[in-house]
Amino acid sequence: MQYVAEFRERGFAVIRAVFGPADISALGAAFDAVKAAGAIHAATFRHGNFLHAVSVDPQVGPVVRFVQWAAYRNSVLARVRSDARLLRLIEPLVGPNLKQVTNTMIWKPPGATVTEFAYHQDGRFRRPASAYRNVGSSAVQIAIAVDPHRPANGCMRMCAGSHRRGDLRLGITGSVYQTPCAEAALEAVGLDPEDLVDIVLEPGDVVLWHPHTVHGSHHNASDGERRSYLNAYMVAADCDRGVWAWRDGVPCDLGEPVLLSYDALFERPEPHYVEASPRAFKP
Repeated sequence: MQYVAEFRERGFAVIRAVFGPADISALGAAFDAVKAAGAIHAATFRHGNFLHAVSVDPQVGPVVRFVQWAAYRNSVLARVRSDARLLRLIEPLVGPNLKQVTNTMIWKPPGATVTEFAYHQDGRFRRPASAYRNVGSSAVQIAIAVDPHRPANGCMRMCAGSHRRGDLRLGITGSVYQTPCAEAALEAVGLDPEDLVDIVLEPGDVVLWHPHTVHGSHHNASDGERRSYLNAYMVAADCDRGVWAWRDGVPCDLGEPVLLSYDALFERPEPHYVEASPRAFKP
């Protein structure tokens, strides 16, 4: 399979038209529903593993940056996360027994200037390291394009071959989504910005990438939305955290919340604003 060789050589691969128009229409409606449900919130809030991240943009005010684990709340998102079409793509890379470690919806609204993601490697999020073993050979990230992805609207940019460098220190001291996407960060660790590739996608296309592939994205300078649905999977035997996605190739329901990236899941599962409450919380 050509995309498997491309993934291993470049650290990413694009597969066209994995999902059809009806699938994308349903995903778009799910994005709209999740966004509408959180519209009363002007700050980032959490309810268990569910995280609704908000940034205040100087041009347009509060904007939803991303939502994590909305699959617990939306049946379309839950179904797509373990869709057989995804397994067919990733099984040749990591096998049929997989846990899911990331479930993220990303928005880049037009006119907003704070929607960059700094150049980073997704391996940095697999913490504690003791719970995620052999990350370089047992994990894969995927994104489904809900809208067209173009350089003008902040498509992902991936540094070809960077996955072969392993775990790099890219000088990010804060959050990836609150740090500018600067090519100088690549040069600081010996990567060549000339190796960056714009990941141009049509709705329904899928991109797969390695957890050590350096990637980022600029803000949306177009007049249209740019949405994507991200999910990351790991070989179950190498992953102590995570939700089962497939056992022997059979899709698994989400079930009860389990420990993922939110360490205080069982100590503080109730709805709350992450930094401070601007008003009485309404879940």
